Amino acid sequence: MAKQAIATIGPASDSSVTGMAIFTQNGDQITLTIEIQNASPGIHAVHIHESGDCSAPDGTSAGGHWNPTGVAHGKWGEGEFHLGDIGNITVGEDGTGSIELTTDLWEIGTGSDVDVVGRGIIVHAGADDFTSQPSGAAGARIGCGVIALAE
Repeated sequence: MAKQAIATIGPASDSSVTGMAIFTQNGDQITLTIEIQNASPGIHAVHIHESGDCSAPDGTSAGGHWNPTGVAHGKWGEGEFHLGDIGNITVGEDGTGSIELTTDLWEIGTGSDVDVVGRGIIVHAGADDFTSQPSGAAGARIGCGVIALAE
């Protein structure tokens, strides 16, 4: 049975964004699939943040970007990037969008520094420019979910 972690994404900052983030481990590879609904059309950044805490109405309780390697913010797979720098989702006129990423840089449920469990998934109001430090100038947090081991 593949190991899985799931985050249910709920609204933040008075948005109506909802969605799911599913991490599925297959060998040493983990595939993340994120699907969002009820978002404004356009490009929205998605990041893994330090804390699995969505208690603040604006999502700030999730802390900053998850960056266990202590490097600069960037674009996934190009030069330096945070392990939480997932990328941008393009949302269509119907308010839905998705992104998929497969990596061997994360772990699920190991308790290590690179374990995604207990972190937060944040959907931002704007796009990640991949250069602004420390977070890509992606704007307000409009969606938040807590990553937990799947039962």
